[in-house]
Amino acid sequence: MKVKLLGLFIALISVSQDLLAQGCSQCKLLAEQNAGLDEDSFGSNINGGIIYLMVIPYLLLMFLFRKQIVTFIKGYFSKKA
Repeated sequence: MKVKLLGLFIALISVSQDLLAQGCSQCKLLAEQNAGLDEDSFGSNINGGIIYLMVIPYLLLMFLFRKQIVTFIKGYFSKKA
């Protein structure tokens, strides 16, 4: 029973992925605004938006877990010496 349920879940996820894949609103906005520009500026703008969206969660995690990160780094370098 569990195998059938798992198979059904995987099939549902793989079928619905194309229906739900819409892209982020910032990427869509940049693509619409820069449709008339040359390829170099469009690629630069879209890459900047992706990096912006990617960096924010990492900064939040680093802020939330800063004590654990510092403790890990101190322990890592003290064991090597």
